[in-house]
Amino acid sequence: MAKTRALRRRIRSIESISQITRTMEMVSTSKLKRAQDRVVGARPYAQALAEVLGELLSPELAERFPLLRQPLPPERGGPARAAVLLVTSNRGLAGAFNANLIRAARERVKALEARGLAVDLLVVGRKGVGYFKFVRRPMALARIDIGDKPTAQHAEELAAPLIARFEAGALASLDVVYAQFRSALSTPPVLEQVLPIAAGRSDARTHGHGEAQKPGKASAANFILKPGADEILGALLPQYARNLVYRALVETAASEHGARRTAMKNATDNAGEMLDLLRRTYNRARQGQITQELAEIVGGAEALQG
Repeated sequence: MAKTRALRRRIRSIESISQITRTMEMVSTSKLKRAQDRVVGARPYAQALAEVLGELLSPELAERFPLLRQPLPPERGGPARAAVLLVTSNRGLAGAFNANLIRAARERVKALEARGLAVDLLVVGRKGVGYFKFVRRPMALARIDIGDKPTAQHAEELAAPLIARFEAGALASLDVVYAQFRSALSTPPVLEQVLPIAAGRSDARTHGHGEAQKPGKASAANFILKPGADEILGALLPQYARNLVYRALVETAASEHGARRTAMKNATDNAGEMLDLLRRTYNRARQGQITQELAEIVGGAEALQG
């Protein structure tokens, strides 16, 4: 009797958990569509911006803009600090989503420190901030207010101070670690260099748009530029860097919902399998209990007749 009561309690508990995970899966599915629309809207603009920069850049122009220059190593008088921007989510229950991002950021920080650079770690998302607070790793910036609906203003707030520091020669590089949204089932962590700008290469590497336009590559057409190429580049280069940060935010937001939907679907499926097993076990236990009770009644009746 005690065994069947315990099985009933466990079945009710798993049924409640299954309802929660199914609901969370449905919520993530509805949010994923809107987040995916933001990703789809951001990618063509980023690709077009990279192609324009690839058309305009030449070795002569590249030397005029600080955002394009490769800094000297620290031992030769170059900047001794680098920055790593990590984008995570504010909520969990998404499988290994945040753990993979944090691992990629830690590996990048370790690689930069091995080159003799001090690393400023900038973290977006409650999960990343909580982890580095737990391990007592100092953070140059901790933002938990952006959420899963990032805007261009958020990207501007993150990128503008770093662009200014790089232009002033205080930073050797800026890397961003984020989750690339390929599909709801595939959201791998990606490391992308934002500064110094390698225009025309990063989008092809990250999203597979084919062979990218490289700086200085001859254009198929001759353009008359007004204002000149240097003025256009001066306006587009900071915009390009900000757009890379914005895309990292929207891709991670979409990836979070995809990873959570997958995790909740797996949890719901596992709960269903466990319920089937427990119900079979309960039915066998109940059948055995009924058989035993019948045997006791029959035995008692025969004893009374005897």
